[in-house]
Amino acid sequence: MGQEVKGFGIVDYCQYLLSSQTNYTITNLANHLQTVSHDLINTFLRKAEVTPELLWENLVDVLQQSENGYIIFDDTVLDKDYSRAIELVRRQYSGNAKRVIRGIGLVTCIYYNPNLDLSYVIDYRIYDKDGDGKNKHDHVQDMLRGILEEKMLSFTTVLMDCWYATIKLMAYIDNAGKTYYCPIKKNRLLRTDEDSQYQRADSLIWQEDEEYKLVRLKGFLSHKKVKLFPVAVSTNNTEYIITNETKPVNMEQVKEEYGKRWKVELFYRELKQTTGIERCQCRKEKIQRNHIGCALLVWTKLKLLAYSLATSVYDIKRQIMTSWLSQDLKHPRFAMTLA
Repeated sequence: MGQEVKGFGIVDYCQYLLSSQTNYTITNLANHLQTVSHDLINTFLRKAEVTPELLWENLVDVLQQSENGYIIFDDTVLDKDYSRAIELVRRQYSGNAKRVIRGIGLVTCIYYNPNLDLSYVIDYRIYDKDGDGKNKHDHVQDMLRGILEEKMLSFTTVLMDCWYATIKLMAYIDNAGKTYYCPIKKNRLLRTDEDSQYQRADSLIWQEDEEYKLVRLKGFLSHKKVKLFPVAVSTNNTEYIITNETKPVNMEQVKEEYGKRWKVELFYRELKQTTGIERCQCRKEKIQRNHIGCALLVWTKLKLLAYSLATSVYDIKRQIMTSWLSQDLKHPRFAMTLA
């Protein structure tokens, strides 16, 4: 499957992404290896098969599950705003940049164990609707199906943002016997039993002691209802969180449950700052896909190391530089002298 070319393989490339601090280009890698050329690394990345399945294979034996586990779906844009020739790049909205940029869409699935406070990236998809015909909702449903039918992970709750609050996906989660919490857009049409017609979520009138309303979203089956909670995130901003939770739940519990989605934001921050996932400058789609897959393998390794050493992924990266500096101070490559 092209996992190695003339003695250079996935482990070698991942080691480079793990060890390097700021420069993650193929040119920089070749400059630091005496026996491996730029062309050989390029050939390897064009032939290798770094897939979501490989990520799972390297995680399945170490992942610690919980009966109360969470599945968290989200997506991010890998910033390629400088690029005009890299394949897979398209204009799309970036929540980080707060604007439309040129980038590669990455849809990910996180497994969170709340009992041990452990997060794992267990699956991912690269958004390429022109290539595979799938939108981000399709990718999320494919990953969820894989969790339920193949990975067979223990979990009770699915967390996602408003982009994934579709009738089809929520019905799929509901039919699987799982609970979901997700925000909906303020203009989402819904109605209560007392309403004669649908109205926007932000036009509902709330009583002072009313924590939630039982509502039916437009497009839902007539008997299917969800709980709607107006969660104040700031003085002038309210998020509307829906859940199919059948057990009694109050506002504070909803805030706590949905707050666990922050784990995926922490994951994206660590991924982008420690693995060079956005830094590959190669134009070819296959190389970009393999680079992204290797970066996710590297984050997984960093995270597992951080868990075992009770530290952070940032500290693991700093230790690499600290080790080099200690050695250079003992045996300087370029010794300081004074006249």
